Amino acid sequence: MSDTLPATAARSTSRPLALPGEISDLRERTLRGGFAKLCGQAASFAFRLGFMIVLARLLDPKDFGLVAMVTVVTGIYGMFTSLGLSSATVQKANITGDQISTLFWINMLIGAVLALLCLATAPVLSAFYREPRLFWVTVTMATGFLINAAGVQHQALLQRHLRYVTVTVIDALSQLASIVVGIGMAVGGFGYWALVGAMLTSSAVATAGAWLTVRWMPGRPRWNTGIASMLHFGGTITLNSLVSYSSYNLEKVLLGRFWGADALGIYSRAFLLINVPTEYLNSAIGGVAFSALSRLQDDPARLRSYFLKGYALAVSMTLPVTIFCALFSCSLGRIG
Repeated sequence: MSDTLPATAARSTSRPLALPGEISDLRERTLRGGFAKLCGQAASFAFRLGFMIVLARLLDPKDFGLVAMVTVVTGIYGMFTSLGLSSATVQKANITGDQISTLFWINMLIGAVLALLCLATAPVLSAFYREPRLFWVTVTMATGFLINAAGVQHQALLQRHLRYVTVTVIDALSQLASIVVGIGMAVGGFGYWALVGAMLTSSAVATAGAWLTVRWMPGRPRWNTGIASMLHFGGTITLNSLVSYSSYNLEKVLLGRFWGADALGIYSRAFLLINVPTEYLNSAIGGVAFSALSRLQDDPARLRSYFLKGYALAVSMTLPVTIFCALFSCSLGRIG
């Protein structure tokens, strides 16, 4: 089966975009995509772990803390970049080119608003943390919202058509590029700017890769294409993500405010070290499962069966990792 988008995806149209293959070969495509995603996430985990170890030797804990002071706040803004509309594109049973084009421009509008909000937040963060260096870090990271917004719908189309081999290649290339830039800047003495450069490079390469591999160009937005239900679905996804993110990151704000960049830098590295394995596993399984289960939304029996099997697989893989991290926390601390 050809791993390409249908020709109708190449232009704006009111006709529904066809999905590749039938439900009968969904299992094959899901297994192939899941295997590719797991292999990619395993490689990504090794790259990221090595990157963290190298930067931990090249940078001071305060450098990590300075960037974490910004990302803990901009991370909240980042959840609104897609507004859950990528999930809406993947999940909807039938979707047209006009609808995707409209969602693309909504994402770009949101990205511009978030970039301006990030600029407005820069002096507030500097005053809150009593750290003037945060101003230009926040201003620079504002560009990331526009970069990410430009690739939301293209990446969603790849996921919708279960092109996880392509997704995996793009992810690997974006991470390798960010590692090269990050380590190069750290060796060059740029300090915390190496972390900022690595993040922006990853976003830029991921968006460029999605545009190059998806044969689709956004057309003019059309507001009467029936996207209200998709906006509602995306808003629900965003609200859930916001609650989860807040519960996992509130302590970072308080640590940075009352204990400073050094304490937050050490804590943020430990937090990443223990969460990276389960984060990658959940991302690999969850991303493929969401795309596949969306194709079964009209078949409740198969949907239930596939969901329970996938959930059991996810738990069986993440639980041992969690137990390992708890038992060997001292050894992991010496690595970080």
